[in-house]
Amino acid sequence: MSFAGASYRVERPGRRPLSAEPARGELSDTLAAFLDYLTVECGLAANTLAAYRLDLAELVAWLAAEGFDRVDQLEPTLIRRHLMVLHTRGLSVSSVARHLVAIRMLLRYLFSNGRLDRDIGGLFDSPRTWQRLPVVIGTDEVERLMDSPDPTDPLYLRDRAILETLYGTGLRASELAQLRRGDVNLQVGYLRCMGKGRRERIVPIGRHAAQTIGDYLNQLRPRLTNSDRRDELFLTRTGRAMDRHNLWRLVVKHAGRAGLNRKITPHVLRHCFASHLLAGGADLRVVQELLGHVSVTTTQIYTHVDRDRLKSIHARFHPRQ
Repeated sequence: MSFAGASYRVERPGRRPLSAEPARGELSDTLAAFLDYLTVECGLAANTLAAYRLDLAELVAWLAAEGFDRVDQLEPTLIRRHLMVLHTRGLSVSSVARHLVAIRMLLRYLFSNGRLDRDIGGLFDSPRTWQRLPVVIGTDEVERLMDSPDPTDPLYLRDRAILETLYGTGLRASELAQLRRGDVNLQVGYLRCMGKGRRERIVPIGRHAAQTIGDYLNQLRPRLTNSDRRDELFLTRTGRAMDRHNLWRLVVKHAGRAGLNRKITPHVLRHCFASHLLAGGADLRVVQELLGHVSVTTTQIYTHVDRDRLKSIHARFHPRQ
């Protein structure tokens, strides 16, 4: 695909262009300064920063291909054209919306620092997206997943502890991967984790999770590493720290062993944690705090998942029942 005589390579729909690295110039230098600002002053999570870096590098690369490399050349029509390019590439509405969030933050940063005369990011409305209900499996399926690790597997204790902790605490995969041994207090029954925006929270550990973590720490973890300097809680077979990709593959593998037909990931277990708590009568505000949501509106999505609860409320209170 070409624009104004300049080439801009596009891969298959939904894939990022291979030429998304911005050419050196004022805009790329500005992007580097903006990312430093997000890291140092805003304290955004590493995954969020990585997403913003890719999205904005793609914008800068497209602008360079169009012949624009200065901040004072940024105009609403250019931003709108870039969003249309993303759409024609086949990106979903939610993906285009995510790009727009990053672009808005950059434009607001430029305006607040006097680099732009007005905040042109405010001229763009986010595309409307359907709010999809989170994927949740039943408690019987969760039990099958928890029982899926093979007791004869050398990593059985670790895998069982990871599955129980994900479901028992509702942690994100990235939060679980960052846990240190000192973050877990099995005697008190709590763990400390660092969530999005570097917001720390304390989460109770259930009986099953605490038991499996204790067994893993006492019986398996010392055999995975001989270094006292390795402080991460969960380790790989070779003694390295587990990352969120390792955790994703582990959950998918055991879901297959359990015969679960749907795609089960660490985030599905987080959804199950929240939905099953609400189905059991937990207060919405408590679940919000346990999940680390800034706004309760984010947590409210789980109230739509328990259809049996909704039906019982309707049957109990509607006058025509």
